[in-house]
Amino acid sequence: MEKLTFTMENYLEAIYELSIQENGARVSDIAARMGVTKASTSSAMSTLAEKGLIINEKYKEVVLTPEGYKLAKTVSKKHHVIQGFLTKILRVDPSIAETDACAIEHVISNDSIKAMEKFMHTEKK
Repeated sequence: MEKLTFTMENYLEAIYELSIQENGARVSDIAARMGVTKASTSSAMSTLAEKGLIINEKYKEVVLTPEGYKLAKTVSKKHHVIQGFLTKILRVDPSIAETDACAIEHVISNDSIKAMEKFMHTEKK
């Protein structure tokens, strides 16, 4: 599968995080989380469904496929590791760390994420 755009990865992350409590996510909740219209969200859902990353049936909640779940979980984990590193280690203001983590999560390697996790774990000791 071709690489997703940052925006599509953000939609997957939103679905993943909204689905943790439930068995799926409503388009209106995804739109609210992303700060976009329901029409924009519906269009993005069509794209993600075409790529086999979600199941998007009319009038039902959006559900991640196994492949979509794996990708969304990775993006979400990267986001939280980066945000934690910025706030706990570098003492960056949480609102700035949130914005930066959202941008960095799409371009950082898994090796760098693992190094950040290792460093944070070592610092706790």
